[in-house]
This record gives sequence, structure tokens and C-alpha cells, in this order.
Amino acid sequence: MANTTNLNIRVDEELKRRAEAIFAELGLNMSTAMNIFLRYCVRYGGIPFELRIEKPNAETLAAIDDVNNNINMSKTFEPLQNKLT
Repeated sequence: MANTTNLNIRVDEELKRRAEAIFAELGLNMSTAMNIFLRYCVRYGGIPFELRIEKPNAETLAAIDDVNNNINMSKTFEPLQNKLT
């Protein structure tokens, strides 16, 4: 067996709980899951998924601006359930 070392990380308590539940369903503990992730990072040569900043579209930016400036706040929307029937 290879020499091992400890790795201490701080994560949100709820995130940890939810991740542990997923790992348990897969038959993994946190340590094994993190080892899989780290090995994949080394093999991949970086983070093994895309990291990017989501840029809101024009409609979302306009809505954010309206809320920040307290304008156009009376617009109502039809409930989704009415659109499904």
C-alpha cells in the first residue's frame, strides 16, 4: 500500500451530508470518493469538468435591473399549471 497522508477540508455541513448520502448509495465513503476525484484530476490533468461563470441573458439582466431599481414590479405571470392544461 502506498504511503498515505491526511487531507483536511472545510465544507458546508448540508453539502457534506448530501454528498455522503450519495456516496453511501454508491457503496463509497467520503475518503474513497475524494480519492477517486483526486486520481481523476491527476489522470485528466486538471479539474475533470467544465468550470465557467454563467452569464445571464438580456431578459434576466433587465429583470435584475428592474428589481434593483424597484421598477416594473407589478408584472404578473400566469401560473404554470394553467399553461399545462
